[in-house]
Amino acid sequence: MNPDQIRAMVRNRYGAIADGAASSCCAPSSAGVSCCGGGESPSSDDLARRMGYGDDDLEAAGAGNLGLGCGNPQAIAAMRPGEVVVDLGSGAGFDCFLAAAQVGESGHVIGIDMTHEMLAKARDNATKLGLTQVEFRLGEIEHLPIADNVADVVISNCVINLSPDKPGVLREAFRVLKPGGRVAVSDVVMLKTLPPELATRTELFAGCVGGAASADDLRRWLGEAGFVDIKIEPKSESRDLIREWAPGLGVEDYVASAVIQARKP
Repeated sequence: MNPDQIRAMVRNRYGAIADGAASSCCAPSSAGVSCCGGGESPSSDDLARRMGYGDDDLEAAGAGNLGLGCGNPQAIAAMRPGEVVVDLGSGAGFDCFLAAAQVGESGHVIGIDMTHEMLAKARDNATKLGLTQVEFRLGEIEHLPIADNVADVVISNCVINLSPDKPGVLREAFRVLKPGGRVAVSDVVMLKTLPPELATRTELFAGCVGGAASADDLRRWLGEAGFVDIKIEPKSESRDLIREWAPGLGVEDYVASAVIQARKP
């Protein structure tokens, strides 16, 4: 697939998820059945707990949790009152709402998503939660609709792997960060190359597996974008979670969730 085809596939897939008509391989469906294999999927709340979120987080974020992530960027972002946060691929707003609680009313949170259905859901959730310091903008994470040197921290949860231009995403993150700003990302990294019978399955790309990059590539792209203090830490404990994204296919042998951190000088 070319980049436009990849974006269209991802947009259509996640639009359907927002409408409750489909699931991602990294999320349960409304019917509780995994899209990549038979059997029952855990609930969105159960998945979030396994990613490192607490019950207080689930309560605070309202209906924003769709179980689409692969970790908890909140745990590493160390957000402070008054900071500006940008969330790449904000979905229904889960991480944005949690970030809003950390930056307070003096801070600002900007969620970026290219899916109209997700934006509508996120904006509705924000209104219900009364979070006036949160806004959601339509855009691609490779071309952020944000000015230069705006953000104190850029977060993302299992979205960069979906981009056909990952170096471009990281360059954009660097551009919108203030000097001294930081990246705090949870995403999937490739441990070893997928075999052809898995690499050619489009549902595994939309399901946060097929598009994963290696830690070495991510480290190089972050450095080329200008970042320093780069840390990429795959989490071996993510194996059981990833197994459930595509039961019976063995994808947990090839990818893992990772914590990705870096700083703009």
